[in-house]
Order: sequence, then structure tokens, then C-alpha cells
Amino acid sequence: MLGSGGVSDGYEIGSKRPRMMESNPYFAVSSGASSYHQPYGYGSSRFQPSGFPVVRLRGLPFNCTEIDIYKFFAGLDIVDSFLVNKDGRFIGEAFVVFAGHMQVDYALQRDRQNMGRRYVEVFSCKKEEYYQAVAAEVKEGGKEYEYRSPPPSRPKRSVNKDDMEYSEILKLRGLPYSVRKTDIGRFFGEEFNVKPDKVHIAYRSDGKATGEAYVEFASTEEAKKAMCKDNMKIGSRYIELFPSHPDEAKRAESRSRH
Repeated sequence: MLGSGGVSDGYEIGSKRPRMMESNPYFAVSSGASSYHQPYGYGSSRFQPSGFPVVRLRGLPFNCTEIDIYKFFAGLDIVDSFLVNKDGRFIGEAFVVFAGHMQVDYALQRDRQNMGRRYVEVFSCKKEEYYQAVAAEVKEGGKEYEYRSPPPSRPKRSVNKDDMEYSEILKLRGLPYSVRKTDIGRFFGEEFNVKPDKVHIAYRSDGKATGEAYVEFASTEEAKKAMCKDNMKIGSRYIELFPSHPDEAKRAESRSRH
């Protein structure tokens, strides 16, 4: 997992994130091995094992991209990252999901290291916070995400996707960058018989895949049934499914074209 100096040289090619060998002006994590292998529980009480392998980042540069986050956590196996937006603008916060709890422990040791001129705070958090942030963006007109610590007597409940508003469209997150439409069709299997022309893979303006896609089913009921595939794998990646709507899919398609 580690490259020279204790920090990964890049990512394996295949189902994981693309290999990133080029230098990054934002990535200012110390290359010394001692700085990477800090003792368990280093520094503060925030270094606690989590029941779900996710961390929350605060203080990110406002021009931060998903790629910068992958490089900040070089050497760790990222499953998904989500940049939090409010009123259409990035607010300097993000959630990062890792492949396991040991990855989270290493990620938390990068607390208060620099990305460009900004030091980034890395917190352990609950999966409910991550799902609420995602749900706020997915559901148009929903409440914007705002972090609040729950009272001890009333812990937050995880988002119940069954209660969300459905259409015939589902959104997929966490896809391998090399995924093809036929791979997504096989993911849903013969039961749903998803045709390639009903699959839209989202791309950035530079032509790189975002790790997201939209799939159109025959009906809203069919889309609800397809949610049984939530958190199943394509290759080594767990894929998350969310209810979406045609307008969101069209906006993603338009961004991809431009």
C-alpha cells in the first residue's frame, strides 16, 4: 500500500481509483514515514474507530476537487467521496468513505495537514451524517445538509430510502471510473434487463468519469424493486443507489456534453 517515504506513489489500475503519478500543488502531506505511522489514538479524542468507514473533512479549499481529496489520502483505498454543496456552492466540507476501518484510522492521522495553504480537519463521523448530506443533494427541494450533534437521548436515524420520493430513475454512486454501460446492465441482471440506451454515465467537462450514473427503468415500481441492488459490488467497489428524477439526469447529461 505504501510507496517510498511511507506515502503511496499512486493507485492501482483496475477497479480502484485511477493511478495518479503527477505532482499536485495541493498535496502537502509530509513524506516522512514517522509522520504517517502515528500511534493509534494520536493527538485527540477524535481518533476513534467508527462503525461505518467514513470521515468528514472541514476547511477544504473552495477550488478543491475530488481528485485533490484522493491525493490528500494517497495510499488509502477510497470507496467514495462526496463534496458538500449549499445553494449550489461548495462549502469546504466533504465526506470520504474508505474500504475498511483500518483505512479510517490512517485517514484520521492526516488531521490538520495541509492542502495548499489550508489545513484540513479530519473527523470521525456517523454514516447517518453522510447519508443525510447525500440525500439533501439528491432530493430536489429537500433540506440543505447542516451538521448538528444529536442529543444523547435521541440519536440520529439513518436515512430510510424507502421513504424518499421515487421516479423511474435511479442514481448510482461509487462506480469504477472504467465502468461501461454493459457492466451496469450486468449489475442489475436479467431480472431488470437494463438496456445500454437506458444508462447514462456522468462525465466531467474534461472527459473523465465522475463515478456516477443514471439508469432509467420501465416504471417507478421497477426502480423501487431495483433498490435491492443497493450496496452490491461491481468489481471490488460497493455501489450505492439513490432515488433520482429525470431533471437531475438531464442536467448531468448536459454537463457531460459540455
